Amino acid sequence: MSILLFVMLGIFIFMMFRRNKKTQQQQATLQSQFAPGVEVMTSFGLFGRIVDIDDEENKVTLELSPGNLATVHRQAVTKIIEAAAGVPAATEVPDDASSLTAADNGNTPAAAETPDETLKRLNDEGKKDN
Repeated sequence: MSILLFVMLGIFIFMMFRRNKKTQQQQATLQSQFAPGVEVMTSFGLFGRIVDIDDEENKVTLELSPGNLATVHRQAVTKIIEAAAGVPAATEVPDDASSLTAADNGNTPAAAETPDETLKRLNDEGKKDN
């Protein structure tokens, strides 16, 4: 019985060391892919772009948004974010509210409906057609 216990303990220790070795290999391959301009995610959920890597002090400088920099430990960066294929380009947002009030956007203005019509429409939406 004691031999079986030692065999089980040996298997458990072997599996634990094997898992740790795989994790270290994955971390090493991830860190070898670090370069300025790569989109990454940290272990605490911040997304950013690598600006600078300091190998001597194990620090990575991330640009979280334009002009906002954060310095984190190299091991805090846990994931490289792949650019999704087929993602549409960001739409241009004007500085003024003219596009919100323009009549050419295809929407009818909300003021065209009277309060009584709105109430009737909202009451009728919940009913099912029989």
